[in-house]
Amino acid sequence: MVTLTIDGKIAQVPKGTTIMEAAKSVNIQIPHLCYLKEINEIAACRVCCVEVEGERAMVTACNNHVKEGMVVHTNSPRARTTRRTNVQLILSQHDCKCATCVRSGNCQLQNISNDLGILELPFETQLPQGLRSAWTKTFPLYRDFNKCIKCMRCIQICDKIQTLSIWDLAGTGSRTTIDVSGNRVIKDSDCALCGQCITHCPVGGLRERDDTAKARMALADQEKITVVQVAPAVRTAWGEYFGLDREEATMERMAAALRRLGFDYIYDTNFSADLTIMEEGNELLHRLKSGALVRWPMFTSCCPGWVRFLKSQYPELTSQLSTAKSPQQMFGALSKTWLAEKLNVASEKICCVSIMPCVAKKAEAELPTMGGEYGSDVDIVLTARELVRMMRADHLDPHFIEEEPLDDPMGIHTGAGVIFGATGGVMEAALRTVSYVLTGENPDPDAFDAVRTEPGLREVTYTVAGIPVRCAVVSGLGNARKLIEQLKEGKVHYDFVEVMACPGGCVGGGGQPISVEDEELYGVRGERLYELDQKNPLRFSHENPVVQALYQEYLGEPLGEKAHHLLHTDHKAWDMPTQKEQ
Repeated sequence: MVTLTIDGKIAQVPKGTTIMEAAKSVNIQIPHLCYLKEINEIAACRVCCVEVEGERAMVTACNNHVKEGMVVHTNSPRARTTRRTNVQLILSQHDCKCATCVRSGNCQLQNISNDLGILELPFETQLPQGLRSAWTKTFPLYRDFNKCIKCMRCIQICDKIQTLSIWDLAGTGSRTTIDVSGNRVIKDSDCALCGQCITHCPVGGLRERDDTAKARMALADQEKITVVQVAPAVRTAWGEYFGLDREEATMERMAAALRRLGFDYIYDTNFSADLTIMEEGNELLHRLKSGALVRWPMFTSCCPGWVRFLKSQYPELTSQLSTAKSPQQMFGALSKTWLAEKLNVASEKICCVSIMPCVAKKAEAELPTMGGEYGSDVDIVLTARELVRMMRADHLDPHFIEEEPLDDPMGIHTGAGVIFGATGGVMEAALRTVSYVLTGENPDPDAFDAVRTEPGLREVTYTVAGIPVRCAVVSGLGNARKLIEQLKEGKVHYDFVEVMACPGGCVGGGGQPISVEDEELYGVRGERLYELDQKNPLRFSHENPVVQALYQEYLGEPLGEKAHHLLHTDHKAWDMPTQKEQ
């Protein structure tokens, strides 16, 4: 152990601890902008500079280790002056129009500037000149060069964690900025749209395409019937901005808020998650029995970020994806057909809106394969952040909104549908139903909880009705790449693999609320989903009474002709740039 003094407090920490982590151990917070533990420890912003007795120069706290007897001052006059100057220099190359920035009130640079009492800039503002500042407004990911502070977080997250290397440095000297690597246009890159660069950007340099105005237009159109679906992971996070406890941030309270916004019908994507299990689970059984999984496994297809990754990096494996549409798209297809019939309205009158924890869902909804004679399955996709912005615009405080029930018929779901939002949830839900189909009896609903996992890889083999099912669960695209490389080398073999693009699954999605404290909240959000699963009286997708009625009165059998027409897709029917093409 190393003993040191920080602002008069004695700290004892293991050798190799950074000054920043040592300060945190005694409840002293050192401001920072670029730092991400074990990901970006390069001291690019130099906001974390502290004064160390005996050192002539200021010392960056994020990447310098403690020494025995070290005496550190985090807020001495010299440290405060240095920090203030460094932040002023950053602001001189930053578009400071906070009033028109989506991150206003949730911006680390804004918070630090306010804390330092910076009311004016002594330096001339110099925004990037001569660089490509135009950015397509149609792509789901939006980049604002004038807000970039060159912290390098997006580069490191995309490179180290997601292994896609979409971002890179451009320009030299004071004109250095961050742009799409390889001088490519973003829409022609192999970006998976996981959105992790957005959620780890400390400012408003990156954000999702804003579709709130499009949603407002639909809500104002008297000829449109607005049907909204909410993904399971959103309910774990939407209340964070408002300081709502997770137990209070219920789907029913959100339903009431959505009605206040003007939506006609409020439903739960959990319903179509149950439906996805019926289709995907039976597809897995079909492939197992036909011998189609001897060499390669069947991959889940619920995560569009993962699908984009596979098609760009390993296009030869596209046929191993389940043909089942994602729950979002299944819901959309049914809203334009089955629900339209129940409401006795024309399909074209229905505007299906999704509220998702994901940026890639915007691109998924726009695929030419995601629709039918009724038009697109889903018309508008909003992230959880966009929902919050719409609520704020209408001054809706959920603390004062009473819970209201969801609408029929697609408001009923099981616990199996809820856990789709956490990594391992799709796998576990599918195995519950696969076991029932093979044995005729429900297993213990928690019999497959070994697939619940943090980011990384979990391997489990289950024997169901005498049939071994070799399973793997992985989240984070860097981890997915490692798994596929092992599959290609023949080092491992699986029958069924679930992949989520975002660490922790949808609960850690790129469309979720952003923590200004750099907290990774997928763990606590995922725990909330499993709590809801435990409390649900129905924990098996095949027991959802509305799903049962749907098959009986409309779809026929799982994987049947009508179900296949509405609920399945051809992943080969659309193209993405591949590594070879680039």
